[in-house]
Amino acid sequence: MATVTMKLPDALAVRLKAAVKRRGGSQSALLREALEAHLTLENESRSGTCLEIARDLAGSLEGPRGLSTDRGHLRGYGR
Repeated sequence: MATVTMKLPDALAVRLKAAVKRRGGSQSALLREALEAHLTLENESRSGTCLEIARDLAGSLEGPRGLSTDRGHLRGYGR
């Protein structure tokens, strides 16, 4: 098992000690669980197609329709 050393802001260190006291166990065990959960969630949230990732954004903007197909919207662009 690899060893990792890290520095924590004082407020976070206090919260970590309180969580360890409530749950029991060790700081190392709690940090391993938290890191595993974070990395798993990050990995799951980035998987999928672009549509699946941005599905909640579809239809959230207002503006002219057909921007990708109506060349009239590009008239004068770049001049």
